Amino acid sequence: MGKYFGTDGFRGEANLNLNYEHAIKIGRFLGWYYGARLDKKAKVVIGKDTRRSSYMFEYALCTGLMASGADAYIMHVTTTPSVSYITRADDFDCGIMISASHNPFYDNGIKLMNTNGEKMDEETILQVENYLDGKLEIPLATRQEIGRTVDYVEGRNRYMGYLMSMSKYSFKGKRVGLDVANGAAWTIAESVFEALGAKTMVISKEPDGFNINTGCGSTHIEKLQQLVVENHLDVGFAYDGDADRCLCVDEKGNVVTGDHILYIYGLYMKERGKLINNKVVTTVMSNFGLYKALDEVGIEYEKTKVGDKYVYENMVQNGHRIGGEQSGHIIFTKYATTGDGILTSIKMMEVLLAKGKPLSELAAPVKFYPQVLKNVRVISKPAAQNDPDVQAAVAAVAGALGDTGRILVRESGTEPVIRVMVEAGTEEICEKYVDQVIAVIRDKGHLA
Repeated sequence: MGKYFGTDGFRGEANLNLNYEHAIKIGRFLGWYYGARLDKKAKVVIGKDTRRSSYMFEYALCTGLMASGADAYIMHVTTTPSVSYITRADDFDCGIMISASHNPFYDNGIKLMNTNGEKMDEETILQVENYLDGKLEIPLATRQEIGRTVDYVEGRNRYMGYLMSMSKYSFKGKRVGLDVANGAAWTIAESVFEALGAKTMVISKEPDGFNINTGCGSTHIEKLQQLVVENHLDVGFAYDGDADRCLCVDEKGNVVTGDHILYIYGLYMKERGKLINNKVVTTVMSNFGLYKALDEVGIEYEKTKVGDKYVYENMVQNGHRIGGEQSGHIIFTKYATTGDGILTSIKMMEVLLAKGKPLSELAAPVKFYPQVLKNVRVISKPAAQNDPDVQAAVAAVAGALGDTGRILVRESGTEPVIRVMVEAGTEEICEKYVDQVIAVIRDKGHLA
């Protein structure tokens, strides 16, 4: 991770640690970089979510791009995966999404994608950061070289057509609840599901610039649970602000997480001979119950660092076809280069219709283990993590748990914190072992 850009772009509170000048400079660099590298006028596509500040950042990015000679194609309010899809499908030099995903409205972010719709490589990000820090000088475009903006709502429409083509079945007769989080999916998801024949009930679809993710969407799924139960719906899907995540609600009102989705769709692929390498890619934060369920059906798995970026990298390097996070970032590399919440919900509908079973039955084999996670503020993360006595304490817990649970101790990527997590048969066992390791960290003098 760089000085400004993390695993999911340059994120911060609008006009505080991420301001309009940053956006202008990012546009300036990208317009110049792709124009100079390719020796032609650069073409860049931009999307945004519904935050009030997204309009400011959109215009600032366009200003920077045009000043450096690029043409900026504006998709307006749309999802992160739609920008990813259109970037690669329509041969753009790069794509930009303005969103802070599941964060509150006052935060925002700038996500950069390469010409394949993948997250921008670290080398290019470093050059962007060097320009932000004044370490590079780049020329202004003049005369006929100055760029322009192009209204590109057609890109969003084409993406919707692509989503519809992903379904093997009509959804006719199915009653589906959608929580679009007052965010980027607020028109797309309903249109796609209705076109596929579903009877939809949609909530959180009145964005006002300030209510994105507020008490709704995949991070506040209670409203969708209530909607599904009270209206006797077959299934519900909840997205986050930029719709790269999807969580589900079964017909009984139970939450179906990303871990459940990985199991359900991974097994569906295996049964049809489509699970290449017989592996599902997870992060280290997936629940122990997922691994037990995968073991039961003979599916292997990989574990990466937390972040869909690392999941995708593993999948590409090893040729795996499905991976994701418990939070609902699910990646199907045959169809997308990023997590796509609406695509995920379409794929879950496919399993429901193909198997003719309710979601509660499909998810039942994944029995979540109780989990306790505690954050320990330390003087030095590496010193605490690598202390021989701390490592011995962790090993002792792992040995005691055996195949009935697990322990995970990892450094926070953003705070001076060590995270100690245990999953086991009961919450009391989890508490006992977490506190046991924290006591060693404290006794060795690592607490801040």
